[in-house]
Amino acid sequence: MKIAITGGKGGTGKSTVATALAVGLAKTKKVLLMDADTDCPNDHLILSIKRKKEKDIFQLIPVFNKDKCIKCGRCAEVCRENAILFVKGKYPVFVKDLCTGCGACMLACPTGAISKGRQTIGAIYSGEGYGVDLLTAEMRIGYEEASPVVNALKKFSSRAEKKYDHVLVDTAAGTHCNVISALLGCGLAIAVTEPTPLGAADLDLILELCRVLKVPSMVVLNRADVGDKKLVQNVVKKYKTKIVAEIPYKKEILEAYSEGKPIKDESIIKIMESIR
Repeated sequence: MKIAITGGKGGTGKSTVATALAVGLAKTKKVLLMDADTDCPNDHLILSIKRKKEKDIFQLIPVFNKDKCIKCGRCAEVCRENAILFVKGKYPVFVKDLCTGCGACMLACPTGAISKGRQTIGAIYSGEGYGVDLLTAEMRIGYEEASPVVNALKKFSSRAEKKYDHVLVDTAAGTHCNVISALLGCGLAIAVTEPTPLGAADLDLILELCRVLKVPSMVVLNRADVGDKKLVQNVVKKYKTKIVAEIPYKKEILEAYSEGKPIKDESIIKIMESIR
C-alpha cells in the first residue's frame, strides 16, 4: 500500500507522524519512507539518519541561438511560467530558475533557434534507520518549482517499490503542484491537522484536493487537547471521513522530536491498525 501523509497547513506534525508510522510498521513489515517535502526535507533529521547522495536531478532548459532568432517573441508568449521575458526588437531574456522544462518554447520557435540544454535542480539521497529505508529529494536553493523534483523522486523509487509492504510518502504542506504530484498514485492519504481555525481551514482544502484526485482520506488530529476539536470534527463530517487517532500535546513527544527520535504513543498504534 502506498500511503501519503499530508496536511494543508505546515507545522501540524506531518513529518512527526510519517516517521513514527514508518518505524512502527517496520517492526513487522518492509517499509520505504519517501520524503517528498523537497523544499525542506527533515525526515532524516527526525530519525537521525545520515544520508548519502544517490544522484543529481536534472531538468530540460532552452538554449537560445541569437544567430537564428528573429526576435518575434513567440517563445515568451507560450511560456506559462514567465521564464522568458521579451521586449519588442530585443532578444528574449531567459530566467532559468523559473523554468519547469516543459519545452513549449522550443516547439513554438519558428526558426529553430532554441535547442535543448539542462540544469541541476536538486538531488536524491538515501539512508536507513530503525529498520526503515529512506529516500529523500532536496531541491536546489533558488529553484522555484518543486513538482519536477518530486516527480524525479517518484521515478527513482518506482522500480524498488514492489519489494516493500508499505511505501509512505511524506508530502510538503499546502495543496500546490508538488503536493498533487506526491499524492498521485497513492491509495490512501492521512491528513494531519490541529484543532485551530487555520488547521481546520487548511484541512478543508487538502480533503477537497483528495476528493478531486479520488484518493481516499482519513484524519489524524495532532495536539488534540489544545484548541477546539469541533472545528476539525465539522470538516471531517463534511467529507464523510473519520479521525483515526488523536495525538496529545505532551512533553515526551517534544523531547523525542528534539533529540532526533521517532515518537512513541498509543495514537501511532491506532493509525497502524486503521490502515491494515
